[in-house]
Amino acid sequence: MSDQEAAWRPMAPATAAAGADDGPTEQMLYEVRRKIYPRAVTGAFARWRVWLVLATQAVFYGLPWFQWNGRQAVLFDLGARKFYLFGLVLWPQDVIYLTVLLVLSALGLFLFTAVAGRLFCGYACPQTVYTEIFMWIERRIEGDRFARIRLDGERWSLRKLRLKAAKHAAWLVIALWTGFTFVGFFTPIRELGMQVWTLSLGPWQTFWMLFYAFATWGNAGFMREQVCRYMCPYARFQSVMVDRDTYVVTYDTQRGEPRGSRSRHADFAAQGLGSCVDCSICVQVCPTGIDIRQGLQYECIGCGACIDACDQVMDKMRYPRGLIRYTSERAMLERLSPREARRHMLRPRVLVYATIMVVLVAGFVAALAMRQPLKVDVIRDRGALAREVDGGKIENVYRLQLMNASEQPLHVTIAAEGLPQLDVQGARGESTTLVLPPAANRLLPVRVRRPADDTAPGSHKIQFVIHADNDSHSLVLREPSSFIVPR
Repeated sequence: MSDQEAAWRPMAPATAAAGADDGPTEQMLYEVRRKIYPRAVTGAFARWRVWLVLATQAVFYGLPWFQWNGRQAVLFDLGARKFYLFGLVLWPQDVIYLTVLLVLSALGLFLFTAVAGRLFCGYACPQTVYTEIFMWIERRIEGDRFARIRLDGERWSLRKLRLKAAKHAAWLVIALWTGFTFVGFFTPIRELGMQVWTLSLGPWQTFWMLFYAFATWGNAGFMREQVCRYMCPYARFQSVMVDRDTYVVTYDTQRGEPRGSRSRHADFAAQGLGSCVDCSICVQVCPTGIDIRQGLQYECIGCGACIDACDQVMDKMRYPRGLIRYTSERAMLERLSPREARRHMLRPRVLVYATIMVVLVAGFVAALAMRQPLKVDVIRDRGALAREVDGGKIENVYRLQLMNASEQPLHVTIAAEGLPQLDVQGARGESTTLVLPPAANRLLPVRVRRPADDTAPGSHKIQFVIHADNDSHSLVLREPSSFIVPR
């Protein structure tokens, strides 16, 4: 391994103290938490985080209130077993669409990780987003890093109690509103609001609202980086998706070492120093408390806070920016220009992920475009497979599950074919011509009869022919079944 490669690689953690005897050692799987006090930072990456926090929360908090055709635009109605997604009405039989969405999400995560590491973790992960919100409230009430350290080191006083109470009150308001919004995706949020106002919430709604609020308050207020380090499995398996051409937050060891303090006007090269002034601000702003100068570590969420902090120090020292920057291992070791490094981004694994995603998206869109507004399931009545009735006719009984997957009423007519003289009637006197309301589900028992002639006993293939039309278009569905002639 070259000196440059050794400098880029992360430092191995010490397994035994210096001077200790060689022999069996114990290493704890879980480290006792050392509270981290991230310092506020400004810069390009900080602005990106702010904008993405605002965008993600505008979608999360605002989407349940958006109306579509007189109903909630996005609603997962588990009781009625219907999912509303704007103009789409999805039934349990449409689970394939959910499967494709989950596969696309996984492939998207793989693609983003192969291109730019833990990009999702640093900017759009709910844990990161709510931690940013809670830390912003904490800084507004208790002050920045050193003010919070001093406050926690003080004895309890009326001032400290007031600040802590105000912080937790603000946290709890955000957490409760988050829990309320979460439940609002599964229960119409306007009705939910009235139930909260009148204190008439059901037990399950109350449980999930408080549970989600507690999880938000605990994870974003207390656990924070512990979730990223120990609870999230993504941190552990991301290394298999990162290669030498993945863009990650990287400290330029060749330029920065050896680090040391100096005067702004000093000739640091003559002193044998690198560009790093060893100010440790990059460590102070890190939300997970790592030192990026020790190399790439799995705890790094790629938020870029250390880049903003280091660039500010470089500006004050009048040094070129980029001592810490987004770049790849190959670009760092081979001293490639940004343009040359970007050429290596379109490598086989990235192209494979992107191609699969494009194919799946195209198939998903095509399936939605060709999706029929009516779904029909034919179920034979096992209690009366076949029987001979008055008039010398043979009767089979079926149950037709009719589901209107559109938001327009459907005019439905049911018939059958496959054998001569098949007659379809409602089993309970219902008509076989009916109007199916929007997004409705109906179970219709029907009787199919034909004369008992010389047709051979046994099972004969037939088809139910369902004609459906609304104001925009009409369709014909053919559902196979069987007609049994008794011996």
